[in-house]
Amino acid sequence: MVMKGVFIWLCSVAALAFSSGHVSDQQEAAECAWTAQHTAGLLQSLRNVTDHLLKQQLKDVSGKNATGQQEAAECALSPQQTAALLQSMRTVTDLLYKEQLKECPEAEVPDNGGLACVTVNNKRYCKPMCNYGYDFMFMRRSRLYEECSKETGYKWNTQYIGGNKLAVCNKEPTQVSGASSAYFPKDRDCLTTKTQHLDSFIDSITAEIQSQGILGKPENACLLCGRP
Repeated sequence: MVMKGVFIWLCSVAALAFSSGHVSDQQEAAECAWTAQHTAGLLQSLRNVTDHLLKQQLKDVSGKNATGQQEAAECALSPQQTAALLQSMRTVTDLLYKEQLKECPEAEVPDNGGLACVTVNNKRYCKPMCNYGYDFMFMRRSRLYEECSKETGYKWNTQYIGGNKLAVCNKEPTQVSGASSAYFPKDRDCLTTKTQHLDSFIDSITAEIQSQGILGKPENACLLCGRP
C-alpha cells in the first residue's frame, strides 16, 4: 500500500534526520550523475513527504482506521517525534533549496565525443573530447577544460554564448583544433574507453588537471559519452 510505503520510508529517514541536518557530501555528484535536476527532484520529493507528514500530524488516528494505527505503530513515532521529524525535514528542504540556487547546470555532452569531468576545490571542470575522425568547431588547443564555479556565477565559461554547450565535434579528416589529449584514439572511442579502460583514463584526467596548475584534491572524476 502507498500509505505503508510512506511510513516505512519515513522510518528509514528518521535516523538520518535526527542524526544530521545536512545531506552527505559523498552523495553529491555520484559518478557525475548528480545534477541540479536531481536536486530539484529530491527537493520536490521532500516537500511531498513533508506535506504528507503534516497531514498525518493533523489527522486523528483512531479506531476507525485500524490500518492506520498498525502503520503508525510500525513507525513507532510519538507526536513529539513526528513534530521533530517534520521540523528536521523542513530544515533539510531549506538547505537543499539554498544549494539548488548555487549549483552548476549539467553540461551538454557533445555527440561523437564525450566530456571528462572532475571537481577540485568546489569547482567543476569538464574537458570536451572528440572521437577519431571528428574535430572541434573552434580552436581550443590552449583551452583544455571549461569551468563552472562560484567565480563563474555557476555558469560554464564556454566559447558558446549562453546555454551549457561546451563544444561541438564535427566530422573532419584531420584533428587540429584541440590538444592531442582532447581526442580519443582511433581504436578506442568514448564508449570503448568508458567500458574497457575507465580506470586508467580517470588516472590520466586527474594527473592532467593537476599539471594545469589547478591545485587541490581531484574528486568525482568521470566520463560521459555523447551519441555516436
